Amino acid sequence: MTTTMILLSLFASVLELDVTYAFQTLISRPIIAGPLFGLCIGDVMAGVQIGIFVELLFIDISPLGGIIPPSGVVATALPIILYSLGIDLYFGFFLGVLAGIVYSLFDTLLRKTRFKWIVFLEAKIGKKPTDLWRIIGLSLLLSFLMTFIFLSAASWLGAQTVFLLLPYLKPKVHFAFQLAYMAVPWIGLATLIPTFRLKTR
Repeated sequence: MTTTMILLSLFASVLELDVTYAFQTLISRPIIAGPLFGLCIGDVMAGVQIGIFVELLFIDISPLGGIIPPSGVVATALPIILYSLGIDLYFGFFLGVLAGIVYSLFDTLLRKTRFKWIVFLEAKIGKKPTDLWRIIGLSLLLSFLMTFIFLSAASWLGAQTVFLLLPYLKPKVHFAFQLAYMAVPWIGLATLIPTFRLKTR
């Protein structure tokens, strides 16, 4: 693992906490996080591009009720990490989207597991209220570590897979990925049109 991969994974793990667990300053939105990740590797425009594309792709999925949307932070950070290793954005983007979806499934599983501890923690806090902040701090630390481990593993696995397959990919495959990548913002905009039409009625 490279230093850039580790540092970006750490930064993304902090931003992931901003989504629901703490802060909620909206810095974790892909459109903001993307340029920040790009700034870290010295290519802001790559970060802006990925941030806008991920934002448009996931903007219609709201975290309402029991729905945990794909992680915009993971989906934005992974392509930038791979790009810093020399992998084209059009490959990294789709791996990032896949990682964002898998992360949400992983997060759902962990939330269900943590839910079982609520009764135990409530009883513990009832006996010793001063434990509240320690428990909150520990929960945030565990969430941070979960994201860091997941993103580090996904980055390493994604990089190894792409480097392994690249020599065997024909120019037509590259062109297909480039074409699909360029179509992403139009797909994202198309999902917004019905939303805007409903609001104007």
